[in-house]
Amino acid sequence: MTQQTEGMLSPCRVLDLTDEKGLLCGKLLGDLGADVIKVERPSGDPARNIGPFYHDEADPEKSLFWFAFNASKRGITLDIETADGRAIFKKLVKTADFVIESFPPGYMDKLGLGYPELEKLNPGIILVSITPFGQTGPYKDYKVSDIVAWAMGGYMYQWGDPDRPPVRISHHSQAYLEAATEAAAGAIAALYHQELTGEGQQVDVSIQECVAWYTHYFTGVWDAQKRKQPRGTGMPQAYNLDIPITRLWPCKDGYVSWVWWGQGKRSSPPFAEWLAEWMESKGMAADFIREWDWDIAGYMSLTQEVVDSIEEPTGKFFMAHTRAELLEGALKRHVQLYPVSTPEDIMKGTPSVQLTARDYWVELEHPELGASITYPGAFAYTSAVLPRVSRRAPLIGEHNQEIYERELGIPREQLQMLKQAGVI
Repeated sequence: MTQQTEGMLSPCRVLDLTDEKGLLCGKLLGDLGADVIKVERPSGDPARNIGPFYHDEADPEKSLFWFAFNASKRGITLDIETADGRAIFKKLVKTADFVIESFPPGYMDKLGLGYPELEKLNPGIILVSITPFGQTGPYKDYKVSDIVAWAMGGYMYQWGDPDRPPVRISHHSQAYLEAATEAAAGAIAALYHQELTGEGQQVDVSIQECVAWYTHYFTGVWDAQKRKQPRGTGMPQAYNLDIPITRLWPCKDGYVSWVWWGQGKRSSPPFAEWLAEWMESKGMAADFIREWDWDIAGYMSLTQEVVDSIEEPTGKFFMAHTRAELLEGALKRHVQLYPVSTPEDIMKGTPSVQLTARDYWVELEHPELGASITYPGAFAYTSAVLPRVSRRAPLIGEHNQEIYERELGIPREQLQMLKQAGVI
């Protein structure tokens, strides 16, 4: 236990053995105040080689990916495949509340570090295991990349254009991030059980299952109608799934999100009718929209011809305006339309006003770089103890002396021998 960080999870300690599949789990627990110790091999974690890099300099100490998902952690190097490394790790386990790992099923058991052994050392220990398909089942030993997990979880089917194959969203590991988030939630639930009973447990997190959980939006359509909801930028509706409705529109300086939906005055509120009136006020509503009966219009009777007749003048209307002009008009007319923000917008543009007002951004000093870097702040605001990003990500072995010598009492001479032997 340590009380170095004030937070909801102080004075809990977390030993983080994860690779990129679980790094966010430890980061979230660290933001909540836990003392998270990132344990990596003596040569450094391979995730340090994931870009982008600070000033585009490929260096394991300059990975922005590493910075992002290992903030709020301390860091040590340790080879748990050596006997001395396992002995040191067991000493750390006695001081910890959580161990989080993302090794293949059975790996920790082969090292004598599986849950049955850890429980003997610390009856309250919570082992959080993040794997592609869980600890059991016919796929448990299969290897996976993020794109495979995203696909096998079922979510990839929804992304891309309807006339093209499915695609993966984002450059980085979306499936891994979702699983790591669920792992953090599972860890906290297990901690609650530990507080009530004194018992630890193993939390088994399947990345595939975490992705599959997020498919409830479209699996419900299959359950109800045995129909596949098509992918694309459209907004398929329960009454006519074969007609995609555009929801991402280009404008003068980017994109806005808008979808024609509802049944005019019968919907609450009648967003479609309000946009039609706005277009009419600018002289840009085609005859079809001008004459369309928004009181009775619904998706049950939509055809592709009707959709095209509505969307063609809509596209021209949006292209005649900037995002700022469309947002201003939407707010005045209560139209459910939103600008699509770029990263620069979020940092410096209109959306940043709200984030800045709530002190969302955090500046963390990186003395080794001679600079400070702006980070996203707390994922939630609480009235008692605020989650916070407490420190930058650790350098390779940065806290070896602090943890091994000062906290575990290992003599400096022994640490030097362990380093020469490649244990730390």
